Amino acid sequence: MARGTLADEIRLKLGDASPAERKVARVLLAGYPAAGFETMAVLAERAAVSTPTVLRFINRIGYRGFPDFQTALRAELDERNASPLSLYEATDYGRSHDGTEDVSLLQRGSNLFSAAVAQTLAELPPHDLEHAIALLSDGKRRITLAGGRFTNLFAQYLGLHLMQIRDDIRFLPDRDVERTAQLAAVNRRDVFVLFDYRRYEPDKVSMAELVQEQGGKIILFTDVWLSPAAAHAQVVLPSQVAAPSPYDSLVPTLAIIETVVAGVLTALGEDAHQRMQHGENTARRMGLY
Repeated sequence: MARGTLADEIRLKLGDASPAERKVARVLLAGYPAAGFETMAVLAERAAVSTPTVLRFINRIGYRGFPDFQTALRAELDERNASPLSLYEATDYGRSHDGTEDVSLLQRGSNLFSAAVAQTLAELPPHDLEHAIALLSDGKRRITLAGGRFTNLFAQYLGLHLMQIRDDIRFLPDRDVERTAQLAAVNRRDVFVLFDYRRYEPDKVSMAELVQEQGGKIILFTDVWLSPAAAHAQVVLPSQVAAPSPYDSLVPTLAIIETVVAGVLTALGEDAHQRMQHGENTARRMGLY
């Protein structure tokens, strides 16, 4: 299975670290990933600790020295910024396949997707999942969903499910005037569900920042490298993206969405049941079903 990000490694070691080392960890996490490219002296000054303390923490998370840590961070950023084209050119995806390889392709896909879904759900922070369900099942809150180039399909998928079990669900409009009006009207009762995966889209960061400033909440679906919008999100739901092609897989994302929908249904209980019945009756009267 794929390893987590350096930020994940830092968080995992917080409990084992000394109080001084935790200061280093917090500085690294607060300014991640840029803080990792500071010199040890600057990092020590910002954390109000000594440079040997910085080095001890770097050793604690498994690196021989600060250059070793920064090399790993650079490699992670290269992964974070990878495109389908760069992944294609870095592998043998362009190699021709004959029919004899079909079985191995199926097996490779089965192995990759099964492992990615299992790892995603195993590593999903329980608190974030519970918080997402609580926000989405709160009838006093207005839910707005927005995705990206490909992930807009997943925003639509989640939103259409939510519409069947509760009120006040909408999608961020495409037209500039409508989009501006919706964002300008954000207040404390708003929850924005954003989907943002590598190569991250700048408008998602601006949107998350604006919503946070106006008192709204952000639920972010992203990959393990984390969209920059995560800095402004109250809930972050990361997923693995391993695939048998150079295109990042969204199969694990769909597994999270289905899990969230199940949680919201449970949280809403009979209210969701009645909403579904009313929707079915309305559709029948209109001849839609």
